[in-house]
Amino acid sequence: MSTSAVDSSNPYAALGLAVNKTSDSKSGNALGEDAFLKLLTTQLQNQNPLNPTDNTEFLGQLAQISTVSGVQSLNDSFAALSSSLTSSQTLQAAQLVGHNVLVPSSAGYLPGGGTLDGAVVPTGSGTVQVDVVDASGQVVRTLDLGQQSAGVVKFSWDGTDSKGTTLEPGTYKLQARLTQGDTQTALDTYASSTVQSVQLGSDGLTLDLQGIGAFALSDVAQIL
Repeated sequence: MSTSAVDSSNPYAALGLAVNKTSDSKSGNALGEDAFLKLLTTQLQNQNPLNPTDNTEFLGQLAQISTVSGVQSLNDSFAALSSSLTSSQTLQAAQLVGHNVLVPSSAGYLPGGGTLDGAVVPTGSGTVQVDVVDASGQVVRTLDLGQQSAGVVKFSWDGTDSKGTTLEPGTYKLQARLTQGDTQTALDTYASSTVQSVQLGSDGLTLDLQGIGAFALSDVAQIL
């Protein structure tokens, strides 16, 4: 019985699997499903008739190709699912354009003829106050929200200073505090603003909010 000659210095050459030395290590080490099947078929054709491949080894090799094929199919399915979810989420986020959302922010936007709206979340009972600060760092208005209990407390500023003068539209800084007896605790503030656009980037979906910048979709605490 004749057997095919195999170059001992390059046993893959006879199988058409010679490695291209100019390719990168990733592509050189990759063994696709077609190449695996070709290697397995050639191995069976050139096995030693006096010492053939036993059933256990052969079944093990078949199991390997089944695993490779299954993993690739699973990867493709997950990729398709991820793409579908991203597209669906983008469409849903696009529907927020023109709507107001509440996000954690140390600044709020006062539109012309409108109000600057926001919220604070005191952790306990006490007096809550919110300072509105202009671009020069001056407190132009202090909103006294009175005695409040723990939970969400909303506020609205009409754009007038402490003398009743209407101020220019724009972005104003917010500083909130909770007073409990002789103790004052700074509070995080939330601001309401209009969604102007939605962007999909490497970090996911972001919303461009009027006057206060970009925020992740996950930052939205409430859709108003």
